[in-house]
Amino acid sequence: MKYDVLQVIGMVLVGIAGQGAIRLLVDHGDTGLLGRLGGGFPVLLAGQLAVTAAGVLLAGWSHTRAKALGRRK
Repeated sequence: MKYDVLQVIGMVLVGIAGQGAIRLLVDHGDTGLLGRLGGGFPVLLAGQLAVTAAGVLLAGWSHTRAKALGRRK
């Protein structure tokens, strides 16, 4: 069960941060959730991409762990 929850959290992170990164690329002024970081466009884009990568890694890791336990095919 915990790997299912972690996988969902990872997918949500990918969805939100991925959309934020694309939105930031299209409109540099739309800072989104990480707007309080400061540092301008490069820092915000790096932050969005880092959160997206963390979500991908979390979802992939939890899927692999659930598969090893026989919960996935």
